[in-house]
Parts: sequence; structure tokens; C-alpha cells
Amino acid sequence: MTKDRKVNIGIVQTSCGDDLDQNMQKAIAGVEEAASQGAQIVCLQELFRSKYFCDVEDYDNFQLAEAIPGPSTEVFSAVAKKHDVVIVASLFEKRAEGLYHNTAAVIDADGTYLGKYRKMHIPDDPGYFEKFYFTPGDLGFKTFQTKYAKIGVLVCWDQWYPEAARITALKGAEMLFYPTAIGWHKSQDEQTNQEQHNAWQTIQQSHAVANGIPVIGVNRTGVEGDMQFWGGSYVTNAFGWLDYKAPHLEEVVKVVPVDLSKSDSYRIHWPFLRDRRIDAYSPIEKRYLDEE
Repeated sequence: MTKDRKVNIGIVQTSCGDDLDQNMQKAIAGVEEAASQGAQIVCLQELFRSKYFCDVEDYDNFQLAEAIPGPSTEVFSAVAKKHDVVIVASLFEKRAEGLYHNTAAVIDADGTYLGKYRKMHIPDDPGYFEKFYFTPGDLGFKTFQTKYAKIGVLVCWDQWYPEAARITALKGAEMLFYPTAIGWHKSQDEQTNQEQHNAWQTIQQSHAVANGIPVIGVNRTGVEGDMQFWGGSYVTNAFGWLDYKAPHLEEVVKVVPVDLSKSDSYRIHWPFLRDRRIDAYSPIEKRYLDEE
């Protein structure tokens, strides 16, 4: 019998305002509150340092970017070391003059900067003009060996792609984290709102089922411009069961235990990895199979 291997996951779901320093202090306070509740790995929402600026195409917004590692990772390294907690922090990265990424940094519990993941899938939709700001990631899908677990980190729009979750899991991730910023436009009707949220939740639960690992999504809440960010941050177990789901319209700091030892049991009884036909999957490398 595999011994239980519990890891306490901290979720920090907040609203964001115009004051960058206030947003940063709210994030730090959230990490510290989660740590005080026993969190070992804490994930912050996507681009928590500011309002979600990608709702418009504005050159001034590039001033929000920073180097990674840089000022924010230095702050979180000190917080992580003080509280013995791993931190996943989503930041707007300035890589070079005119070259920017949507990036998640991972800080280990001793304050060590472990590295970064650059968002691979970049949306371009009304209210989400991310291609104006972000170059697609070029580091590939990554895992990070932290004090408490080997984690995979993906970002928001990556949530919709089973390939991203699968490759990260195949690299040994014991759980997946998704910092997120998604919401409802104020003009939408309630059925559309529910359809969108249900699709978002379902696709991510399916990543847990298909890969046999817990999945954690941390979304922002609050009204920004024409968008009501829908919160709903969550933790699934290794078979897609929702162990926790946050309310839509409230700020939340929540700690949820996950048992990593359950992955072995689910993968034994539902051996999807064993039965993969890796010899037959090369067509997936094509954009669309309209030519023989």
C-alpha cells in the first residue's frame, strides 16, 4: 500500500486595482495568510501585479513589465524563505527591448529561484488582446522540483489544450498549476456565462483525469472595465474530483490538502498512460488533416 503523501496547496484569489504596490502587498499578504494556515505551495493568479491590461492595446502598458528574475522574484524569494513555502508567481516579463512574455516564476521554499515558464498559447480575442503584448513561450513545457513536489506550471489559455497538460505530466509533474485571468463580459446573458464557466471547469478536470494528477487553477475576481472576472479558483484530486471550488465574486485565501500518492492508484486502475498508442499520434503535429 502506497503511503499517503499530503501536500497543502494555497490559493490566493483576489481583485486587482490601479495601485501596483497595493496589488503586490495584497499578494504577499495572501501568501503569508496561506502559509499561516499550513500551505506548502502557494499559487497566485495570472498577472496579479496590475489590472488585466490586455483588454486594450495600449503601448503604455509595456511599462508594467519587469525582468525575471528581478524585483518581484526578489521579494517573493524573501517571503518564501521566511515562511518555508513554495510560490508560483505570474508576471509580465521584459526579456529584452521590444520582447515580452507572459511568464510564471517558481520560487522554492528556501527562497531559491527555480526558473520560469513562458506561456505557450497566446489568445487574441475581444477583451483578451494578448498577442499585442506577449511573444509565445520558447522554453517548452516545464516541471520544477520543489521541496514538496515536482510541479508543472502552465498559464491561463494553456488550460484549453490537452497537449500542454499531457506533455507536462509526461515530464514528471506531480500536479499542474494554472495561474488564470478569465471572466464574463458585462453584456453576456446568464446562460452564456454558465456555458463558458462550465467549459472552463470541465476541460481542466479532464486534464486531471487523463493524466492522473491533481490540477489547481487560481483565477482573479472583481470587476475591471467591461469584465467581471469569475473567480472560481479550484483544486482537483488526481481523478478530476473537485476538492475545493472558490466562490465567484469574493476574495479568498484557501488551503487545500492533496494526496499525491493517489496518482499511483488512479493510474493503476485507469491505465491511460499504459495504453497510449504513441506509434499512432504523429498526425497531431499537423495544423489540420485536410490533405493526405
